[in-house]
Amino acid sequence: MNAALWVTTVRILAIPVVMALMLSENERTRWWAAGAYVAAAATDSLDGWLARSRGQVTVAGAFLDPLADKLLVTAAFLALIETGDVPAWAVMVILTREFAVTGLRLLAVSEGLVIPAAGLGKAKTLTQNLSILAFTVPHPWKWIDDPLLWLALFLTILSGAYYFIMARRRLTARRSPGADMSGDP
Repeated sequence: MNAALWVTTVRILAIPVVMALMLSENERTRWWAAGAYVAAAATDSLDGWLARSRGQVTVAGAFLDPLADKLLVTAAFLALIETGDVPAWAVMVILTREFAVTGLRLLAVSEGLVIPAAGLGKAKTLTQNLSILAFTVPHPWKWIDDPLLWLALFLTILSGAYYFIMARRRLTARRSPGADMSGDP
């Protein structure tokens, strides 16, 4: 197991700790939950950097890294449903997009295509993480929680639509005779 896979594994192992802390009704513990969540989420950048900088990009890492991200976000949002902080319908929208895009990427891979992460996906992830943190910690600016969640939902839907449009174009182009797959759609 290389360093990048080790970091990804630590992110997965941190999920039960993050959830347990988030489910606490103690304000101090919720701050600990936010710290644990930030630390776990930050490992996403670290494992990718380690893999690329050391030339240790692996199939296992390419599979486990996005899985770890989705598990962390899913666990956090499920904890926030349990505490009554976030409505279940909003989390369902987020989870539906995540599963749909994952399925789309698997379909693309089966066709020999890779659908890379896009700027919208990164913005979606950032707003989801900020929303999770806003709902987790007790703070005097609670008025910002709902707009952050709405922004995360908007970017979740928009980035999902973008991935489907890009995949459709690439899959259609691939099936066309003489198609050039080197450029963006």
